[in-house]
This record gives sequence, structure tokens and C-alpha cells, in this order.
Amino acid sequence: MLIDSHVNLHAPQFAGDQAAVIDRARQAGVGLMLTICDKVSAFEAVHAIAMGHDDIWATVGMHPHEAKENPSLDAGTLEALAARPKVVGIGECGLDFHYDLSPREVQAAVFRVHIEAARRTGLPLVVHTREADEAMGQILEEEHAKGAFKLLMHCYTSGADLARRVVALGAWFSVSGIATFKQAEAVRAVIRDMPADRIIVETDCPYLAPVPFRGRRNEPAYIPHILGKLAEIRGWTLAEAEARTEDAFFDLFDRIPRPALETAA
Repeated sequence: MLIDSHVNLHAPQFAGDQAAVIDRARQAGVGLMLTICDKVSAFEAVHAIAMGHDDIWATVGMHPHEAKENPSLDAGTLEALAARPKVVGIGECGLDFHYDLSPREVQAAVFRVHIEAARRTGLPLVVHTREADEAMGQILEEEHAKGAFKLLMHCYTSGADLARRVVALGAWFSVSGIATFKQAEAVRAVIRDMPADRIIVETDCPYLAPVPFRGRRNEPAYIPHILGKLAEIRGWTLAEAEARTEDAFFDLFDRIPRPALETAA
């Protein structure tokens, strides 16, 4: 099964043809998608997509760009929304010091609230980090010392040092279309050292379309190109890459029932 672990199907880029995008994904062999909540005010739209499709699940959370929308967010609010059917993760949340669209202190405070919600619910934390390696490592280590939680470093493009720090906390990593970009050798170098049993793949659509679609709107149907690049980077066959990433996905998002294996007639 091909799995796209991070899609943004409620994004305005899909407003005109969301159903066709989902259909193309299925035609490309994508058997499961996880659609991501980027702010609490968008949760109902995100959740409705998951509820309308057997093969789509959802998260609840607040991207660091949007943290300013609700700087007083509390873990109880996230916990209540996470109790809804088909919600299987907390996030996307974290730190983004590249754009600084929310004040850094607000980003950090809201991020810690998400971690508390992940602890309370037992759901994995979907983490966004950009140009914030030291602050991210410090927060995750401090919070992990208070009590363990599962975490996914989504679309990981940060450095090897942060990767080592979060590996020590048991983190999973997701690989995106950035791995296919010509100038992304530093990203590929980190991918080569990720724990083999904790790597999954994502499109992050409509953003970050892989080669040969770079510059276009991204879609879940393009996930085979990312899986193929991961296989190349790690020296795996395509079948091995698919099996490994599928196993890692269901180990992480363990509230999603794993489809039963088909038996031969």
C-alpha cells in the first residue's frame, strides 16, 4: 500500500477539484492519506474530509505560522477535538524561525501545549521545524523528560545534529519531495542515516512537488516519485521501501486499523 502521510486537502488550491485529486491519488495506488490540520479554526473542514472518505484520516493542531491566531490555546481544547472519530495525530505544530509569521515566544508556548495534548491522548505529535534546530531540540528534550510522547519530524530538512537528538527520543521522520531536488544533497545525507524502521513518506501537497513536477501544484498521486527517491537514497528496492514505510506508518499512527493481508485463493 502506498501511504501519503501528510496532505493538506482543505487547502484553497484544491477547492475546485478536491474530489478529482483524491480520485487521481487512488488511481496512482495511494491506499491511505492523512490530511493535516493547520489551525483549530480549520479543524471542522479538515475533519469533514476524513469523515467523508474511508481511506482518509485527520489530525488536529496549529501550524507555527498560525499560532498567533490562538496564543492562549490549551491542551484540553486539542484533547477534546482529538477524541472525535478518525483523528489520529496532534499537529502540525512546532517552530518556524524562517518566516516568523507568529512571534517566537508564542510559537514555543503553543508548541508545548500540543506536546501536552500528545501526552494526554497518546497520539503522535506531527512536528514542523525550520531554522529552529537548537530551540526545537531543547523543547523536545525538556518535554520528553516530563513524560514520553510519540513524535514525527515531518518533511525533515533540518540538520544532522537535531536528527541525532530526536532519534534519541524515539522520533520518526517523513521524507518529502524535497529529497528529489537537485540542490538537496544535505537533506539526502541526513536521510541516509535515519533509522530504517522509522521513515515514512509524504507529499505535503499542495506544496513541494517532487521532480519531475517541481513548480506545479503537488498532489498525493505524486507519492510514488518520493518513494522511488527514498529507495534510491537508502539502496532499497521499491518493494522494500514500500513495505518499510508502510510498517513504520502503522507503528506510528497506531490508531489507524491496518488492512488485513490478502490471502491467496
